[in-house]
Amino acid sequence: MIRRCTEMDINAIFQIINDAAIAYKGVIPEDRYHEPYMSFKELQHEISDGIVFWGYEENEQLIGVMGIQDKIDVSLIRHAYVRTNQRNGGIGTKLLSHLTGLTPKPILIGTWDSATWAISFYEKNGFDLVSPCEKEVLLKKYWNVPERQIETSVVLRNRIL
Repeated sequence: MIRRCTEMDINAIFQIINDAAIAYKGVIPEDRYHEPYMSFKELQHEISDGIVFWGYEENEQLIGVMGIQDKIDVSLIRHAYVRTNQRNGGIGTKLLSHLTGLTPKPILIGTWDSATWAISFYEKNGFDLVSPCEKEVLLKKYWNVPERQIETSVVLRNRIL
């Protein structure tokens, strides 16, 4: 079942993000990886900044989460994670499909350029990489990330753009 997450889910969201983000260890630039990958305070900030999390629940337990954030003339997919032991079961695809159905706006997704599995997942689900020049413009316009993260990231967009 897919449902909108509530304040009661924040601990589960925190656990899912940090469990799944272990996949980045040794893959993304060393200076961008830390443990926990996302602090509890950072998660609270992201939610207060307008990210609405949706979760995939099975047997009354959240096993995957994905956020959507309204930004001016686009929507951003943010923090898409599935528990490590639940991957490759279609949960990410179901969440992405649900979230893309929530907005008529074009959708952008940012991820690490070395996270090839994530890029492949989004491409398989109808998203295309933007050019490096366009990536820089989009990351500076819609995200609040450091220059180093801009250097080491990619942006994908859905094909309706």
